[in-house]
Amino acid sequence: MTTRAPRSAMPGRLLRLLSLLQGRREWSGRDLADRLGVTERTLRRDVHRLRELDYPVAGTTGTAGGYRLESGQQLPPLLLDDEEAVAVALALATAAPGIEDGCTQALAKLTRVLPARLRPQLARMADTVAAVPHRQAAGTDPDVLATLAAACRDAEVVTFAYRGRSATAGVRRVEPHHLLTLRDNWYLIGWDADRDDWRTFRVDRVDDVASTRHRFRRRALPDTDPAAYLARSFASARYRYTAHVRIALPAEVVRSAVPGPMSWQVTATGPDRCAARVSADSLTLVVQHVSAAAALGADCEIDADPEVVDRLHAAARHLTSATPTPR
Repeated sequence: MTTRAPRSAMPGRLLRLLSLLQGRREWSGRDLADRLGVTERTLRRDVHRLRELDYPVAGTTGTAGGYRLESGQQLPPLLLDDEEAVAVALALATAAPGIEDGCTQALAKLTRVLPARLRPQLARMADTVAAVPHRQAAGTDPDVLATLAAACRDAEVVTFAYRGRSATAGVRRVEPHHLLTLRDNWYLIGWDADRDDWRTFRVDRVDDVASTRHRFRRRALPDTDPAAYLARSFASARYRYTAHVRIALPAEVVRSAVPGPMSWQVTATGPDRCAARVSADSLTLVVQHVSAAAALGADCEIDADPEVVDRLHAAARHLTSATPTPR
């Protein structure tokens, strides 16, 4: 990898063209020309110059014609400008769960090839930036992540074997929309063609992912923000343990005081009252949320699964034995 070719060999507009081709699977000639501020005739000359520099730019003719940068063993080094190189280094230094080892190796390689002017920036960043440690995500496969990310980018339908919470595997055909990382896991939001609805998939439960090479027209998510959609889908789902809490406090007060937006759903029932629901496969997590709501000091009513009630009673018995520390 190199961050910049000599200007004599790669003038600025060619660098911009190469950056655009590297960033998207396929471009129309008109879109590329508009982005570069040139005519389509000039664009064709620039593409020819890239090919002379051994960049495999493929093109098709006709009204639907376009350009794409093909992969291959002879592909010249990836080009990054200064800002892109530092951004990549920052992302690698704060790796998401499950891919830390690969990111550490990639960061070491990037550091070795950075120009001298960028190394002080990277050194300062390494000394001052860190990610809060996560428990290692179970079975997150970087190849699966890469395939899903490419399919999201290129709007290509994928198929994969998926093991749900019941551990029963089944084949899914999905229009992938977005990848997100939350706590200890990666999640894929996509349109499930067989179920004719949006679904969320934990990536560590995905196997044998493959692109079908069929493109799709992107659908609009039910929420404009993928992270907000993921939060809402978690909060509304039914898991092994569930509790409902009615509390004499405004909904905004409870939302801000009790953490856990991915599993805690709060609805206003009046100006000074709200109802909260928490559902999770973890009994401890449900009890923690209910206890946090009760600790706010307002009148509340709790309706929960028997296991949750038993754990709450046990916690209450332990708490009654607490004694104040002398000051």
